[in-house]
Amino acid sequence: MKRTAIAEWNGTVKEGKGTLTTKSKTLDKQNYSFHSRFEDGAGTNPEELIAAAHAGCFTMALSHGLTEAGYTPGDLKTDCAVDFQDQKVVGSHLTTTASVPGIDKDEFDKIIQDAKVNCPISKVLDTEITLEYTLK
Repeated sequence: MKRTAIAEWNGTVKEGKGTLTTKSKTLDKQNYSFHSRFEDGAGTNPEELIAAAHAGCFTMALSHGLTEAGYTPGDLKTDCAVDFQDQKVVGSHLTTTASVPGIDKDEFDKIIQDAKVNCPISKVLDTEITLEYTLK
């Protein structure tokens, strides 16, 4: 299975602008620019998209691990903060809140740590991945 996206750019890196489009059209000519990447300008940026991908992938991996262990996850919510410094992603920090009926903290810790290491996006990232969680 291949997932695809198209990036278009026009102009210099600082004055130019571009759009991002995914095959699913979830992103459909979404604006991005130097200002949205390095300042607080309107539009998205690659690091924000990495954060979204990591949060989504990790949360699905956590749900899978819990289900495989015999639990039915309630609400799982993950915030991901990607740290971009000096032209490099230097970290990805996952903060998760989970409601999982019947699970104890030790079992949950084992499953969530496995999801952190083994979700496909974690495997792609060449950076430190940190995790904190609250089990409700």
